[in-house]
Amino acid sequence: MSVPELEQMLRDLEEERFNLEFRLSTQNPENPLRIRLVRREIARIRTILRESELKIRTLGEAEAEKKS
Repeated sequence: MSVPELEQMLRDLEEERFNLEFRLSTQNPENPLRIRLVRREIARIRTILRESELKIRTLGEAEAEKKS
């Protein structure tokens, strides 16, 4: 995914997290584990964005480059 796509996904997940936490405080959510999954996905996207900002290559990319 490109950086703009990841940033859009991050915004969408942040909004979903806010809504889930709001529902949790006001009523019983239909899927309370969804909050945990959304937080983890947010962390993953932030990690990927930070790596791209620092231009850190993943191990898979480095290995693929060695084989070429």
